[in-house]
Amino acid sequence: MSHADTALLVIDVQESFRHRPYWQADDLPVFVDRLQALIDGAKARGIPVVQIFHVDGDEHFSLASGYVRKLEEITLDADAVFHKSRHSALVGSGLDVWLVENGIRKLIVSGIRTEQCCETTTRHACDLGYDVDYVTEATLTFPMTHASGTVFSADDIKKRTELVLSGRFARIATVEDALASVTTRSAA
Repeated sequence: MSHADTALLVIDVQESFRHRPYWQADDLPVFVDRLQALIDGAKARGIPVVQIFHVDGDEHFSLASGYVRKLEEITLDADAVFHKSRHSALVGSGLDVWLVENGIRKLIVSGIRTEQCCETTTRHACDLGYDVDYVTEATLTFPMTHASGTVFSADDIKKRTELVLSGRFARIATVEDALASVTTRSAA
């Protein structure tokens, strides 16, 4: 049984975020549990797991900082690793070439931050013709304050992201849904 047409993207799950002023660990235990289940399930099904790190001139996102490494709570032996400096993991990282070379047509998206690099990569992937499962429960984000002063919780932001992606750019899936769809696709 082969899952050669699917890859799991683990976007920006890196220690850099722990050093940002907006970091909050409130949702971290659930995120870690769901992401680890997704990674382990992908590995068990032979789905390649691709780790993407954000790298830029910010002191916490520079390679010299030592923080551009896997979040310590996650166990991950990636099949491929890419560095990006844009919001979309498909811009300038080499990921786009790797996906084509490996015959990948479906992406499962997870990572940090829900509404930024995960959402942007999802939209870009859809526009390039990939089928995308967006696994919100395996994404992490933090509260944000609107210019009006309204504070949007991480849950508010996740709901908004699902609203704008669902049916347009991706299928919103749980860990179990994303993994089951790969099994179903391969069995067919």
